[in-house]
Amino acid sequence: MKEETGKRRALGMGLEQLFNSEMLDFDQVEKDIVKDTPKDEIVEVNLSELMSNPYQPRKIFDDEALKELSDSIKEHGVFQPIIVRKSVKGYNIIAGERRARASQLAGLTKIPAIIRDFTDEEMMQVALLENLQREDLSAIEEAKAYKAIIESLRLTQDELAKKLGKSRSHITNMLGLLRLPLNVQDMVLYNKISMGHARVLSKLENHGQIEELANRVINENLSVRELEKIAEADNFTRTVPVSKPKRSKEFKPVEDAMKEKLGTRVSISGNKIKISFATKEDLNRILEILNIEVE
Repeated sequence: MKEETGKRRALGMGLEQLFNSEMLDFDQVEKDIVKDTPKDEIVEVNLSELMSNPYQPRKIFDDEALKELSDSIKEHGVFQPIIVRKSVKGYNIIAGERRARASQLAGLTKIPAIIRDFTDEEMMQVALLENLQREDLSAIEEAKAYKAIIESLRLTQDELAKKLGKSRSHITNMLGLLRLPLNVQDMVLYNKISMGHARVLSKLENHGQIEELANRVINENLSVRELEKIAEADNFTRTVPVSKPKRSKEFKPVEDAMKEKLGTRVSISGNKIKISFATKEDLNRILEILNIEVE
């Protein structure tokens, strides 16, 4: 019992180090767990007894990547034990689900494992971090992982950004995807619409309009820029109204002089002059004033 308590304490210190450190680095903690585990405590468990971590954020596994890992395992074996927790009917995978799936694909029946007594909260945190730092999660899976870590560790978006080495705007944009209707989230999850499309849609408020536009993206093969133009129309309600950039007053005297000369609206911004006209005849009138002849 004393030995088990010591193991638990050592593991707890590792996790405390992971979650309280300035940067979250799951790889290092897993290496420490493997390094500090005596060889006789690494056991072979039946792959048939393994169950996914219930907090695993990844819903889709890349078949091609699994096949590559499976081929490597056939040739070299499993390079690092997985970490599991004993459950009533077998073992829950805490870390290393891709290794377990690839081993099964390679035709193995057993896999080396380290058994540890994680709490439910620790299992969730570790699963989220392993996937965020090692795998290419879909945008929706990544967003859900961020949300779960923020709630579990009681972090602000800014704190999470610093711990993961991401920008605050990246975290905010990803979390914004979770405002999308569930069927549109599924479109992102299964790569039917891109992250760029999803970000544009996540700025809209009306779920019916979001779903309509998402279907148009798929059916009409709209680019992100085309979608942005459509979403900028006045009939689409945005979660955050688009604020028009304030025009510089530096060129106002020039604008006023040109307006008077041309008899039409003129605006100058971003080193560009915009001259408005109402009809083709109006355009010809302006060209005549500017003494421009067009054949």
